[in-house]
Amino acid sequence: MKWSIGLIGACLLLIASTGGHAQTPPADQVPPPPVYRPGLGDLMTMAVQPRHTKLGLAGQAQNWPYATYELRELQEAFDRVVRISPRWRNFAVAETMQSVTSEPMTALAAAIKGGDAAGFTAAYKELTETCNLCHRSAGQGVIVIQLPTGSPFPDQDFRPVPR
Repeated sequence: MKWSIGLIGACLLLIASTGGHAQTPPADQVPPPPVYRPGLGDLMTMAVQPRHTKLGLAGQAQNWPYATYELRELQEAFDRVVRISPRWRNFAVAETMQSVTSEPMTALAAAIKGGDAAGFTAAYKELTETCNLCHRSAGQGVIVIQLPTGSPFPDQDFRPVPR
């Protein structure tokens, strides 16, 4: 009987010393969580669309230094999209995006550099129309992009900074 009580005590002591987690592997053996890979829709919504909107608002305010910045950010967002999602289903995102955005992006850069409000408006409208053309070509015509009619960024002032 004393032997049984001693054995039970030794088992309890062993369980207590391991913290009761004998089945939990050490932290360095736990596999890392899967890497998050955003889908094409995620990338468009969180990277491209806000940059497109901010570029439009900067142009409307004729804030050319900020428009220069947002045009570069928009191009970087396009670059990320094609790097992460070069194809979507059977649609060649990389080739299509390059072919439809190149001309309006070049025209936007020229209008911004020259402080040409009318040129900016025309090029921005063309870029927006090419976005919609791309959506229709990919069978996603329900996604319609338009010129910003107001700011979804109430905490940002798009007017030029006085010098």
